[in-house]
Amino acid sequence: MNYILRPALLITLVGLLAGPAMTAQAHDGHPPAESGMTVLFDGEGLEGWDGDPRLWSVRDGVIHGETTQENSTKGNTFLIWKDSAKDFELRLSFRCNAVNNSGVQYRSKHLTTGKKASNQWVLQGYQHEIRNEENFPNVPGFIYDEKGTRGRICLAGEKAVWTKDGKKVDPEALISASEFKELMKVDDWNDIVIIAKGNRIRHYLNGHLILDFTDEHPEKALSEGRIGLQLHAGKPMWAEFKNIRFKAL
Repeated sequence: MNYILRPALLITLVGLLAGPAMTAQAHDGHPPAESGMTVLFDGEGLEGWDGDPRLWSVRDGVIHGETTQENSTKGNTFLIWKDSAKDFELRLSFRCNAVNNSGVQYRSKHLTTGKKASNQWVLQGYQHEIRNEENFPNVPGFIYDEKGTRGRICLAGEKAVWTKDGKKVDPEALISASEFKELMKVDDWNDIVIIAKGNRIRHYLNGHLILDFTDEHPEKALSEGRIGLQLHAGKPMWAEFKNIRFKAL
């Protein structure tokens, strides 16, 4: 007897045979890299970037930022990419120590005057938090409102919308605290993807969607600005970045 499988049934059987790994990858894995991405760091020099030369350098093919007791920073400081970006996909890898935190700034304004401009390389806007920690909520990946008024705009694991009336969070988390702990590579390199298109922002860590945020605030939502890498004021720290690739969408 011959059997004819309907397309929907065939898809279901394939999913069952593939097992949970394939199902999770299809749901959680970040999309493949866009073709034609531009390399923002060639592993040799900091052409196209601007930051405090005392604190930023290239070591062993990666961007190395470090503050010490002798070379500290007055306020948070950034290594700033030369061009403004609107809708984009940004991919890079990071590692840092745990005594302080760092960040990847985007859609941000370069502040050169006023009280907030504590040094020549200050940015204000969305920040993808960078930390060497694995325990919620102080983990890499949440959106921080650098120099703004909203603080931690969207936490890792959240799918949220911020309107003029405030923040609304979907009750179903994108990733649990225990799952994040398994995903995060403490003291090692971690891969991140930031996709910003319109007012929707998504953050991925090591192949997993960890944040999905839509900013509908009529005054505070950001649509365009600079990209930067942060060194945080306070305790001496270091942070490193590599494989930085960008594409406008």
